[in-house]
Amino acid sequence: MGLSDRVNTLGRDLKACFGQRVHKLTVSAGFVCPNMDGTRGRGGCAFCNNDSFAPQGQDGGEVARQLREGREVIVRRNGASLYLAYFQAYTNTYAEVDRLKHLYDAALEQPGVVGLAIGTRPDCVPDKVLDLLCAYQDQGYLIWLELGLQSAFDETLNRVNRGHGFGEYKDAVNRARSRGLLVCTHLIHGLPGETPWHQRETLSRVLNEGTDGLKLHPLHVVRGTQLARLWRNGDYRPWTLNEYVNTAADLIEMTPPEVVFHRLTATAREPLLLAPEWCASKWNAINGIEQELTRRGTRQGARHPYPDSHLPGTQESC
Repeated sequence: MGLSDRVNTLGRDLKACFGQRVHKLTVSAGFVCPNMDGTRGRGGCAFCNNDSFAPQGQDGGEVARQLREGREVIVRRNGASLYLAYFQAYTNTYAEVDRLKHLYDAALEQPGVVGLAIGTRPDCVPDKVLDLLCAYQDQGYLIWLELGLQSAFDETLNRVNRGHGFGEYKDAVNRARSRGLLVCTHLIHGLPGETPWHQRETLSRVLNEGTDGLKLHPLHVVRGTQLARLWRNGDYRPWTLNEYVNTAADLIEMTPPEVVFHRLTATAREPLLLAPEWCASKWNAINGIEQELTRRGTRQGARHPYPDSHLPGTQESC
């Protein structure tokens, strides 16, 4: 029994929807962040250096060109012919609706693109943006709204200069899911001051609000961040691989089986990555999680808090 047999992964979910593999293609569309331009704050989140997860950089290059180049790479690698355009770097709903529509339309016009994944903050999804995403969904496109919550504890969010609280996340989730939009919630393990208990409690609060997908990230230290300074001064200790694997396995067991895991770990590229070293490769965590689930003889949903029913309000992705 492999990991995809124990966990409801996005790859498995997309294949069930479309009958074949669907690959995410990352788009860097030149967005900024309200936590950096002074609207909500200055300096950004303590852990944030977007170069660590944006392979095309921050040039805001033409959407069509980026997708075409990404498609060419994927075709050579695994032959996939269907794609989700993933607007990932910075805050991808932080613009006027007309500009958003122009960018999203450009992505959906590309061959093989069957939908969008939009990464953003919970304080940047006004009703007009949600209505735009609903319009695409009504046209038959698969739309995932990815909300970066990271923690359900306001004191933690303040500590890392996040610029929003759990209340704004709850409001955004309620408005999005009441429209029938699929929501994927991002959670970071190992934030300063947090323990595995905080991660389990955060997940419980997220599940109580309702979510359709989850992304798990280990907090890693990258150059050019406030967190890097704390780490160098000995004021922050990254989680070990064993701590991350065990906590991720706990959360997988707690999660209802119909929730889709979009990601179980994250990496940063050298030389940006400072610590922990195991975050240089996703397979360190993925293999560890699979081995831990196998050791426990368990799977997603084995300990979820709704033993007699599905997660309230969970929506089908296709």
